[in-house]
Parts: sequence; structure tokens; C-alpha cells
Amino acid sequence: MLLVQAREGESGEAMIGRFTKLVQRDGVLRELKRRRHFVSKSEQRRLDAQRAARKRARRAAKAAARANRPGGRRER
Repeated sequence: MLLVQAREGESGEAMIGRFTKLVQRDGVLRELKRRRHFVSKSEQRRLDAQRAARKRARRAAKAAARANRPGGRRER
């Protein structure tokens, strides 16, 4: 359970802001959204593979763009 105690001279708005950051950092809402619907193990593996493929494609595109820039890496 997440607790935020008021600091001396801290406004309610600042305290809410700290709580929001804490919830986001802890991944509470992300976990809630993930548990909203049941996902079988095979479907989770498939989704993970898709996520990894997108990540690889993004990195490859970024590396290609970096290589085409003047002063970027050159192939040996």
C-alpha cells in the first residue's frame, strides 16, 4: 500500500502530485490494466514476441537513420 505523509508546509496539491508520481513509478495502474482481462500464457508469449519485434524494428530504423547522418557510424 502506498502512503504519502504531508511534509511541513506542503500544500495538498503538492502531496497529490507526489502520490501520483509514486503510483506511476510503482506501476499500480499498469498492473490494474493488465489484470483487467485474463491472458493465457500462450497469448502472453505471442504478445511479448510482437513487442520484441517492434522494439527490434525501432532500434534498427534508429541505427539506420544514425548511420546515414553525416558524422554517423560507418560500416567497416
